[in-house]
Amino acid sequence: MAPVLEVSGLSTVFHTRGGTVRAVQDMSFSVEPGELLAVVGESGCGKTMMALSLMRLIPSPPGKIVAGSVRVAGTDLLTLDEAAMRKARGSEIAMIFQEPMTALNPLLTVGRQISEMVALHENVSGKAARERAVEMLHHVRIPEPRRRAGEYPHQMSGGMRQRAMIAMALACKPKVLIADEPTTALDVTIQAQVLDLIDDLRQEMGTAVVLITHDLGVVAEVADRMIVMYAGRKVEEGGIGDLFADPKHPYLRGLLASVPRIGQPKRLQEIAGTVPPLSNLPPGCAFAPRCPSAIDTCRDTMPGLEPKRPNHLAACWVS
Repeated sequence: MAPVLEVSGLSTVFHTRGGTVRAVQDMSFSVEPGELLAVVGESGCGKTMMALSLMRLIPSPPGKIVAGSVRVAGTDLLTLDEAAMRKARGSEIAMIFQEPMTALNPLLTVGRQISEMVALHENVSGKAARERAVEMLHHVRIPEPRRRAGEYPHQMSGGMRQRAMIAMALACKPKVLIADEPTTALDVTIQAQVLDLIDDLRQEMGTAVVLITHDLGVVAEVADRMIVMYAGRKVEEGGIGDLFADPKHPYLRGLLASVPRIGQPKRLQEIAGTVPPLSNLPPGCAFAPRCPSAIDTCRDTMPGLEPKRPNHLAACWVS
């Protein structure tokens, strides 16, 4: 099956007083229709900046996409003018943001915000757009959708606001959905409901999903493939079964070792140190200062992504 999203050599930088921050470096991957690709890594590794780059929502200045291409169904979004890109957001590629309370307009009802999205991208009447909004709220399992459509974001619970964000993102049936930490600040029960909803909708509608998260338990449950990011770069990629059973990069091994398990007798393991500042990355492998397996080559030369088995890539000299 041909990929619906193809990202090649994507690089994003921020020019600051403290120097150039290399937020995303040479990022490449593809996603097929109906596939769920997870992107994982610690806070500060560039996951959200990568997502905003795909949507062309990087604040400029100080940020700038300096290289690469982002193709959705063959069209490179980075070559579109601003008017064409506004049309592509929502109809071709859409995003669920981390915190719906800040992403939703507090001055407009939820129904109006969804109907405005529909009216912007489709040639339908105002009445038809409002009906679509109610239909989408029902689709994401919000009870009494017609009444809820007339409510403002602050009148909804966190879980309902997140569902409303999903309804808005999917209202125009985009080919690609980016979900950036969609369960942040939700309790565990609601987290599971939101993830199940995203998984059901992508299978039902055939939408490709890029799920950004730091929760490996979530990844194991819903993802088909996974990308591991560190210091703005992709360091490992492969199928969920391969990466969880036999991770090749020491960073992913450290992440998996830090996950709590039932009956675990010892204290949780940790990865020593912190992610280096993206404005002052060390030479060679950025993970080398924290890696227990690092050799001299790791500290001097950046490893390239190499196949470790079919459809499994890792950037590591010692794996």
